[in-house]
Amino acid sequence: MQTTKLEELLAEYADLEQQLADPSIHADQARARKLGRRYAELTPVVRCARELEQVRADLATAREFAAEDPAFAEEAERLEQQIPHLEERLTELLLPRDPHDSSDVVLEVKSGEGGEESALFAADLLRMYLRYAERKGWRAEVLDATESDLGGYKDATVSIKSKSGDTSPDGVWARMKFEGGVHRVQRVPVTESQGRVHTSAAGVLVYPEPEEVEVEVDEKDLRIDVYRSSGPGGQSVNTTDSAVRITHVPTGVVVSCQNEKSQLQNKLRAIQVLKARLQAMAEEEAQREAAEARRSQVRTVDRSERIRTYNFPENRISDHRVNYKAYNLDQVLDGDLDAVHEALLSADRAERLAAGA
Repeated sequence: MQTTKLEELLAEYADLEQQLADPSIHADQARARKLGRRYAELTPVVRCARELEQVRADLATAREFAAEDPAFAEEAERLEQQIPHLEERLTELLLPRDPHDSSDVVLEVKSGEGGEESALFAADLLRMYLRYAERKGWRAEVLDATESDLGGYKDATVSIKSKSGDTSPDGVWARMKFEGGVHRVQRVPVTESQGRVHTSAAGVLVYPEPEEVEVEVDEKDLRIDVYRSSGPGGQSVNTTDSAVRITHVPTGVVVSCQNEKSQLQNKLRAIQVLKARLQAMAEEEAQREAAEARRSQVRTVDRSERIRTYNFPENRISDHRVNYKAYNLDQVLDGDLDAVHEALLSADRAERLAAGA
């Protein structure tokens, strides 16, 4: 089954190469960007498959000449040791990817338990993400924010986009998706006069920014009926069957048009209206999925639902999902999140490999 999948991906890659080589495809920037991202996503798979194929061919040749020259026997042994690593790498690359990995994101930070201290921590988190975006070369824009009395944030919404023209399969979502959940802080609040360490929490919501939905209508999915146009009161205003009713069978959407003079014009107009309706439905569905993902990340901003703890007295950061712990909290809050994300990415790869096996 994996061989069949690889063959399909190699064929898709060749087709994408051909499409991207056509100058006319770049007239539609959105489509060119979509094709470019898919091409970039498949490139590591194709390179690994070709390298594995080449090593296997070289191994066969080395074995053929090994009887006459001992040097070829050594080369055959070296090549044979490469194959399991390449096969494992290819297996990993063939695992299903998160379809949103290349997407930009909308991120929300909300204060929770802890009053003003929680709002101040929410501000710290927001600054951390803005600094991280800056380190990555991403474009971040604060869309909305409600400040607290002491300069923290009760809530803030920020849009984070990858660099313009970036077609990498690993976009903003590929890393920022791990940030959704409850973040807990342990420190002495500025409002604490006795110097006692308090625990409070803030919630982070992350969801992929829906791209413009492209609707394709397959003629096979349409049932087209023609009839005579009629005026007010049912009066016939046309002696030919120029009016058109189109039913989109998969969704049940029905569109009629009788205002144009010819059946062809009415059909084209009806299809245009149908596409607009299907587009709206698709965009609503995309928004609904994003909203569901948003709701699932944080049910209540409660300290008990934490994904990560920021301990200021010990300069420690702990991610409880992968038992990650480091004592560089000051650097992390300055936007150095790479080590945390690498631990989460590694765990995610291991989980997908186990599921694939």
